[in-house]
Amino acid sequence: MENKASTQTHSAPSIKGRAGGGSLALIPVMLCFFCMGFVDLVGIASNYVKADLGLTDSVANIFPSLVFFWFLIFSVPTGMLMNRIGRKQTVLLSLVVTVAALVLPLFGETFPIMLVAFSLLGIGNALMQTSLNPLVSTVMGGGNLASTLTFGQFVKAIASFSAPYLAMWGATQVIPDFGWNWRVLFAIFFVVGVLSTLWLWATRIDEPPIEGRPSTFVECFKLLGTPVVLLSFLGIMCHVGIDVGTNTTAPKILMERLGMGLNEAAFATSLYFIFRTIGCLTGSFFLRVLNMRTFFIISVCMMALSMCGLFIGQEQWMLYAAIALVGYGNSNVFSMCFATALETMPGKQNEVSGLMIMGLFGGTIFPLLMGLMSDAMGQGGAVLVMAVGVVYLFTYIRQLGK
Repeated sequence: MENKASTQTHSAPSIKGRAGGGSLALIPVMLCFFCMGFVDLVGIASNYVKADLGLTDSVANIFPSLVFFWFLIFSVPTGMLMNRIGRKQTVLLSLVVTVAALVLPLFGETFPIMLVAFSLLGIGNALMQTSLNPLVSTVMGGGNLASTLTFGQFVKAIASFSAPYLAMWGATQVIPDFGWNWRVLFAIFFVVGVLSTLWLWATRIDEPPIEGRPSTFVECFKLLGTPVVLLSFLGIMCHVGIDVGTNTTAPKILMERLGMGLNEAAFATSLYFIFRTIGCLTGSFFLRVLNMRTFFIISVCMMALSMCGLFIGQEQWMLYAAIALVGYGNSNVFSMCFATALETMPGKQNEVSGLMIMGLFGGTIFPLLMGLMSDAMGQGGAVLVMAVGVVYLFTYIRQLGK
């Protein structure tokens, strides 16, 4: 697959690019991955908005649900937009939208302001996720793509981790003259967003012009007729579904089987993110020294063991071990599926990227099915839904190395 990526002709969108500082172009690109993690502030922020505005759970849940909605709407059009204005310009546009989303809450905390801010945050993230990954391919020239994307996910996870702590710190401080309290989180991320925008804008990244007519909307979706693209799309849906599913279900399993309270059981989510972050960091190394197929098999086997532990586990150590296993095993699936799809069709990377990011909508589908199953047979039913995703990932193994 590496050969396909490296032998493409100039009649297709080139994945080879060079910035003014050579590999130094990766620094502002990785900072953009940090900005990509801003979207994860929605979880903690929606809780504070609920408390401050006295909202019900159903109304407060509108905010996080907006994120997945915009992935469904904007992912494929963003892939088409990249064909017209380029990958770097599309990432810059996503940063501008994200910065606008971050600045709005600094002027107030009314429901309309927060609704617009979270909508812009979701739109900006959909634009960024679609365009930033192909931009990495341009900078890397096709080499070590999966490894670099995995390291980018590690950088993204740093922002995801820091958001709750920044909000909690702000909530205990008195911010003179501004009255931001927990909303100081938006101010800090706003500064980083502006810095990222200016740095990327000043960085030279050569993108050879696309020859021929850009793909239409229908032609983009026709790419799902290519088996590897369709199967990679489904793989990403399963990855995100298991990711979101574990976050929501792991605490419930501890409460159901160990009798824990919610505050104590919430550690399960932190444990998952800890091992997911470790997986992204170490995965960027393993993907350089191991065959991608081998590492994918190891990752999916860890997830399979996790599903067994979550389904039958009745002791704390077993459940914690299962949560750690799925956190580590699932941490690199996105990068490997994404890289496989991109490298299979080097002449349609922009369009393929849009389709792959649309697969993040799996984060909406899986929890709905898991909720129905858990109502019918307890949290073990929710685990069975995730296990179906793991079984599918086993079938995806044969797509690697083709």
